[in-house]
Amino acid sequence: MRSLILLTASRLLFPLLLLFSVFLLLRGHNAPGGGFVGGLVAAAALALHALAHGISATRSVVAVAPLNFVALGLGCALGSGLVGWFWQQPYLTGLWTSLPLLGKVGTPLLFDLGVYLLVIGMVAHVLFLLWEE
Repeated sequence: MRSLILLTASRLLFPLLLLFSVFLLLRGHNAPGGGFVGGLVAAAALALHALAHGISATRSVVAVAPLNFVALGLGCALGSGLVGWFWQQPYLTGLWTSLPLLGKVGTPLLFDLGVYLLVIGMVAHVLFLLWEE
């Protein structure tokens, strides 16, 4: 049985939760937040969507296998640590640069992005496995 209230709330909250998760990701270096918390909020948005619309509709929204998010996240986190090696620095040394439109960005943002993708991929994978059972 589908609830009209849940469907309407899901349509309104899903994009807002995803936007808030990106805000938490970008805010995380200097204040509370980061990749883990942002990933959990994005995964909660996926769970809400699955609850309202069904798992097949949520799979079509994601469009990429969740384990691919996990692999990409691990690659980003590993790559952020390797950047320091090119400048003869220890592994996971934070390096920053300024970009014209984004301002000051660095390897901690890349690491947080990796954690963000990893959390989304793992929670979505578990969600899809549990929902199919």
